Amino acid sequence: MDGNEPDWSLLPDSLLLHIFTHLEFNDTPIIGLVCKSWLRVSRDEFLWKHFFYKDFQVDPSVPIMPGRSSWRGEYKRLVEGTAVVETQEICEHNHQVLHVSFSHKGDMFATSSKDGHIIVWTSSHPAQIKYYKDMKIHSWKYTQFSQFNSSDTLLLVSGVHFGTYNSTSGEIAVFDLERDFELQCRVLNKPYDIFGTWYNDQYLLSGDLHWLAHLVSRSVIWLNKANQETRSEHDAILVCLYKFYNRNASSVRTILVSNCLAPDTPSAPTEVRERAKERRVEKEAEGRTEGAGVPRSTEEVTQDWEEDHEPAPPMSLAEDCDKFLIFTTGSKTYSPHQIGFKRIKKFTIPTVLEVGPCLRERIQQREHQRELRELGLYQDPNWLDFDSVAERFDHIDHLIDLNGHIIGMGLSPDHRYLYVNSRPWQANCVVESPLSPPRIAEGIDLHVIDLTNLTEVGTMLRSHKAYTPNDECFFIFLDVSHQYVASGAEDKHGYIWERHYGVCLSRLPHKDVVNAVAFNPRDPEMLITVSDDHTIKIWRSRRRARALGIDPNEAGRTAKELRVKHPKPPPPPPEETSFSL
Repeated sequence: MDGNEPDWSLLPDSLLLHIFTHLEFNDTPIIGLVCKSWLRVSRDEFLWKHFFYKDFQVDPSVPIMPGRSSWRGEYKRLVEGTAVVETQEICEHNHQVLHVSFSHKGDMFATSSKDGHIIVWTSSHPAQIKYYKDMKIHSWKYTQFSQFNSSDTLLLVSGVHFGTYNSTSGEIAVFDLERDFELQCRVLNKPYDIFGTWYNDQYLLSGDLHWLAHLVSRSVIWLNKANQETRSEHDAILVCLYKFYNRNASSVRTILVSNCLAPDTPSAPTEVRERAKERRVEKEAEGRTEGAGVPRSTEEVTQDWEEDHEPAPPMSLAEDCDKFLIFTTGSKTYSPHQIGFKRIKKFTIPTVLEVGPCLRERIQQREHQRELRELGLYQDPNWLDFDSVAERFDHIDHLIDLNGHIIGMGLSPDHRYLYVNSRPWQANCVVESPLSPPRIAEGIDLHVIDLTNLTEVGTMLRSHKAYTPNDECFFIFLDVSHQYVASGAEDKHGYIWERHYGVCLSRLPHKDVVNAVAFNPRDPEMLITVSDDHTIKIWRSRRRARALGIDPNEAGRTAKELRVKHPKPPPPPPEETSFSL
C-alpha cells in the first residue's frame, strides 16, 4: 500500500458504522469482504436496526419482536421468509374463486367458486386435485366457503341456493374426507352469509332468519350434529343454541367460534333473566308450555317457531371449555357494523330428545290461539317493542361498533386476537334510514381486537381497498398466522402484513378482485390467494422457492414488496447464501 494512502481498515468502528448507515442493506456482502473489521461492522446490530426501521418504515417506538434478539435476523426473516414468490398458478375453476381454506395439518386446501364446485387439493408442489364435487346437482348456485374440522376428517362447505335475485337461502354440506369425500350431512343456512362454522370436531353451527315485523327479525343459531344418520326419529341431531333480536333490518352474519380466554361474566342482566323466569311461570299456569325437547325433522326446523316457544339455555359441549360465539350484526342499519360476542357455557347435549306434542296437539293449540284472537282474548306480541318481548330472546354479552361496513374477520391461531376488515363510514355521519346506510370509504381498515378483554388494540394501515357501494359490498376474507396477516382486496391484489411491527410487506398481484387468502398453518411461508380472475395462486418464500428449484428473481414471479426500493443486489460470493448478511 502506498504510504500516502489512508488505511481504511484502521477507521474506528463508530465512524465506519456512521458511514455504513448511508449505504443500502444489499451493499453489506461486498463491504464485508474488505477486511475483518469491516465485516464485523457490516453485521453490527445497530446498523441492521437502522436498516430495518428505514427500509420497512417501522414506527421507531415499536421494539423488536418478543423472543427475538437480532435485528439482522429479523431483516432476513422478512426478506427471505415472507411468501412473495409465485410458485404455481391454477386455472381449474371456470368462474370466480371465492374462498380458500387449509386443513389443520397443512397437507390439503379447499377452494370454493361460483362455478358451483368444491375442490380439495394436495399442498405438495405442484398442487393436485384430491377430491371435487359439483354442488349444482343439489340446487346450489355456487359454493362460497369451506372449513376443515379439527381432526381434518370432515369438510364443511357453505353454499348459496338457486332462487330469486333477493333470495338469502343457503345450505351447509359436510363431506367425509376418510370415505372418498362422501356427503354425510346437509343443513339449511339462512341467510347464506352466516357461512357456518365448526363448533368442535363433530358439531357445526348454522343459522336461520325469521321476519317478525317491519324491519324486525329473529336470528336463530342451531347446533347440528355433523353425522345426521340416526336409528330413531327421537335421536338429537340439532338443538337451538341462541335466538337474537334484530332491529332496523339487520341480522346475524359471519359466525365464528373461538376458545374463550376472557374471565367469566354473567351472560345477561339480572332483570332480563328475572323477566324470562316470570314469563315461564305464567305460561305454565296457562298450560301452554311445550315439552323441553321436541323431535325435529328438517321440515319442522322451519315451522316450529310459535310465539310461545321457549328459548333454549346457553350451551356448550361437556368436554369443552367455554367458547365465544362471534358474529357481525347491526343496530342502526342493515349493513353489518357491529361485532357481537356471546359466551357459550358448558352443557351436555341430549342423545335422545323427550317426546313433545304430536302434530294433532300442535294443530289444536294453534286453533285455540286463533279462536282466542278472534274473541279479542289473545294479543299478538308487539315485536317492535323490544322490552315487551325481551324474555323471548338471548342477550348479547358484548358489542363493538366499528362505525363502518364489516367485510371480513379472522382469528389468530391462539384465539387471542380477532382481525376485522371494515370500510369506515364518514366521521360524525348520521344514519337517516336503516335501508340507506352511510357511504363507505374505499380504504379498508384492519382492526385488531383483544379477545381477553374484548377491546380494540390497534388499527393497521389502510393499504388495501374496495370500491363497491354498501348495497353491493361483498366479503373479503383474511387469514392470520403467528407472525403475519394477509387479506384480499378489490384493487386486484392480496396483501401481507407483519403482525408485531404493523407494517404492510407486499402486494400479491392478480387480474381481478382477490376474494380470499389462506396461510398454510404448518408452514406460514406458503400462502394461497384466490380471485375473480378464476385463478388460484400459490405463493412461497424465497427460501421455499429455491428449495423447489424455482428462481425467485425470475421475471414476473415475485410480488411487489413495499419496503424502500433498492438497486438489484449483486451476486453473492460462492461461499455465501443468497441472503448473505
